[in-house]
Amino acid sequence: MQSLPIILLRPYFHKGFECIGLVFKKNNTLYEIAKRIKGIRWNDQKGSWYLSCDRSAYELIKSAFEGFAILDTDELKKYLEQRRTIIPVTTQKLTSASAKIILQFPLGEENLKAFAAFKDLLILKGYSPNTIRNYCNEFHQLLRLLGNRNVAELTKPQILSYLLWLLEKQGCSETKVHTTVNAIKFYYEKLLGRGIEFYDLPRPKKPWKLPAVLAEEEVLEMIQQMTNLKHRSILMAGYAGGLRVSEIIGLRLVDIDSKRMMIHIHGAKGKKDRMVPLSKVLLETLREYYLAYHPKEWIFENPQGGQYSIRSAQQILQDAKFAAGIHKKGSIHMLRHSYATHLMEGGTDIRIIQELLGHNSIKTTMRYTHVSKKDIGRIVSPLDKLKW
Repeated sequence: MQSLPIILLRPYFHKGFECIGLVFKKNNTLYEIAKRIKGIRWNDQKGSWYLSCDRSAYELIKSAFEGFAILDTDELKKYLEQRRTIIPVTTQKLTSASAKIILQFPLGEENLKAFAAFKDLLILKGYSPNTIRNYCNEFHQLLRLLGNRNVAELTKPQILSYLLWLLEKQGCSETKVHTTVNAIKFYYEKLLGRGIEFYDLPRPKKPWKLPAVLAEEEVLEMIQQMTNLKHRSILMAGYAGGLRVSEIIGLRLVDIDSKRMMIHIHGAKGKKDRMVPLSKVLLETLREYYLAYHPKEWIFENPQGGQYSIRSAQQILQDAKFAAGIHKKGSIHMLRHSYATHLMEGGTDIRIIQELLGHNSIKTTMRYTHVSKKDIGRIVSPLDKLKW
């Protein structure tokens, strides 16, 4: 009895979507069957037919070739297992770069289990989505390099060599290596109970950088240059309350308390709520904005509905700087830095500024003393005292 031909179902990323490629030796019968499958497309670069990577597409393929070919699904199953564990569909959209990493560097069975347990424990302990994402990214990078070697078997000297490799060979920043140390310590201490061995992993010294601050005139000029009411409102909200970009786009209609003239910030960094004063000017602008845009839940919503994106908010700041002729480097976080610095220059107590910004430590707030002109601005340069 002649055996049936084999069709390899190969996953790949194409035109922004996950796909199932149909790979088989030249066969006119299979070619004609494939051509008749609903929604199928031809990829010249891959030299194969393809469908979107989902259950319904797989069922179409299975039904079309039943009795005509054997489907080899090993590669597809392995990819989907990795994908479900590393990048859950419900929490993060898959990018081309992420798909390429999963396809080129699949984790061994033990390391895939380790990653799943690592991620689950982070969630159970209530870490923020940003922390979970950052820790998982750094831990996954280590696992990719190990191949089939079990991460649980690594020794402390090997971990130290890896950290040194990141700094010296990969040119990674001190901040990235700090995050890597945190992720590694979490795995070995919290998951494996090897805290005694890994508690004192060395950390590279972070560079001391002063925050980028705008002058009051520059803030005003940027706001005035924004003719789009939504864009202007976003900038004003960031500066008026010293908000992080995630806090700006996370504002809901119910968070604006016009009776008490307060803004309620929910679940900020460190899962902390806080209250900040509501500017009268901002309130007037938001009322105008509401009448023009009629947001339903979030104050700043996408045209298609839902929360405004961080990327779009960041672009607004860059557009505003360009329109105002400002060449200082920095993101929308500049508005938060400027808010804190201008409050300090206006005589606001540093403890109050700490509370308004939601800082855990006064040391974090103290850095604004290095950019405030309240004290050092009164110092006359020796050059100006020379008699010319």
